[in-house]
Amino acid sequence: MLVAGIAWMLFAVARLLLAPFAIAEEIRDRVRRSTTPPPTLSVSVVVPAYNEGVVLDGCVRSIIAHAPAGLEVVLVDDGSTDGTFSRMRALAAEFAEVSAMTQENAGKAAALNAGIARTSGSIVLLVDADGVFTAQTFTELLRPFADPTVAAVCGDDRPVNLDRVQTRFLAVIGHVGTGLMRRAQSFFGVLPVVSGNAGAFRRAILDAVGPLRAGCIGEDLELTWRIHRAHGRVVFAPRAVVYAESPSTLRGLWRQRVRWGRGLLQTVRVHADLIGRPRYGLFGLSLVPLLVASVVLPVAQVAALPLLAITLMTGAVGVDADIWGALLWLGLPVSAALVLLAVCLNDAWADLRHAYALPLWPAYSMMMSAVMVTAIAGEARGRPAAWNKLVRTGVRSPRPVGAEP
Repeated sequence: MLVAGIAWMLFAVARLLLAPFAIAEEIRDRVRRSTTPPPTLSVSVVVPAYNEGVVLDGCVRSIIAHAPAGLEVVLVDDGSTDGTFSRMRALAAEFAEVSAMTQENAGKAAALNAGIARTSGSIVLLVDADGVFTAQTFTELLRPFADPTVAAVCGDDRPVNLDRVQTRFLAVIGHVGTGLMRRAQSFFGVLPVVSGNAGAFRRAILDAVGPLRAGCIGEDLELTWRIHRAHGRVVFAPRAVVYAESPSTLRGLWRQRVRWGRGLLQTVRVHADLIGRPRYGLFGLSLVPLLVASVVLPVAQVAALPLLAITLMTGAVGVDADIWGALLWLGLPVSAALVLLAVCLNDAWADLRHAYALPLWPAYSMMMSAVMVTAIAGEARGRPAAWNKLVRTGVRSPRPVGAEP
């Protein structure tokens, strides 16, 4: 156990080594914001929805409230059964910028493709129906496009429903993924995904790489890899915040993350020739450590459980070694340092009030490892892909002054 703990600790330290690059990216972003005004571009927003009646109003109204001149919003109903399309038509009647369409249920990628085909903007934003924009979302998503080499921009999606311990925990650790990892990946030009809830694309790159892949669960991930294949530049805009619902139940969290895991595996299958290939620059090389961290280590962690159980039952390792091994395995000190730095970079100090939930991290880590094993099994069995979306609650928790969605 001590050896395994040391190995995990080294992995955590490796993540901490990305901190200087995340800080460098933050400096670069601040310089960009102080010197580069957002360009004047025609913008279209596509909002796909399947049974999203409880959250659709909040999403569309937040978009309209902060819309740049000439914005168009296309709402696409994917065969909902809860009156979502009726809400869409009502919103289209209320706002001139909004149009609504419906189709038979065909999945998220198909809904997005149908919506994109109806748009005319030179920049296309893809937003989930539970997304809530802030006053800065459009400005910060568009600013990087002042650089003509930028093909796509990923914003920062944060939880809006902070009414449960689980969602508060996800809000805190989410900063590590966005505040630290996405910044470091953007610094090296290897950002692997443009979030499906906060992504902006040049129409030219969408036309060049083709429509979103129907039948792929991780359509946002697969599209991003295709953009990298075409040598398009993908960057992170940390202040382009979109608030959205996080899973509020363990079942919802499990289903969402299994979907994400299967989406990664499907994307790997489609783009296997990218992995480790220098011809695709740093992105191709970066996929090797990404897959080790996302697939290999989780499987190894689950596989180590029987050995750990045998060790504990037989007393083969001394108590002191067990304690130190557990500390190293959990890596709590390094994890705490990562959270603190990420919160600092995101200027989200108010979320530290939820830090009491951080002791859930070891259990969460083990759950995510089991998620990947389940995703691998699902892909191996060839189970059909499904949207498998969260059941929305409509909860919008109040935030500190200056950070309201």
